[in-house]
Amino acid sequence: MGNQSRYSINTNVKFNPLELIDVRKLNEECREDWFNQTLTQVNDCVVRLGIVKGEFHWHKHDTEDEFFYVVSGKLIIDLEGRSVELAPQQGFMVPKGVLHRTRAPERTVMLMIEGSTVIPTGN
Repeated sequence: MGNQSRYSINTNVKFNPLELIDVRKLNEECREDWFNQTLTQVNDCVVRLGIVKGEFHWHKHDTEDEFFYVVSGKLIIDLEGRSVELAPQQGFMVPKGVLHRTRAPERTVMLMIEGSTVIPTGN
């Protein structure tokens, strides 16, 4: 898992309730190829922003589901035996325990919704 050092994963909650979250501005300010920022917490879940290009490692989450929603770009989610390609305004949920990895052949902006206890790099 030596690739994890090239990921910028920020699990601190950046925005409090009643604060405006400007995804376009965050995207414009990002200079990293693989950036993940927890935006806010909603009950027992978090909303994370991913600004990515390239591929993440194979992993799974033992106790939490993970939802991906593409804002711009193209996201490919590889699963054992198949791949799912998401275009803007499309989403996909990976259930807990399912081995997966994400790939973005171009700069892609996505939102992820998952339990607040999830380990972004997998179990």
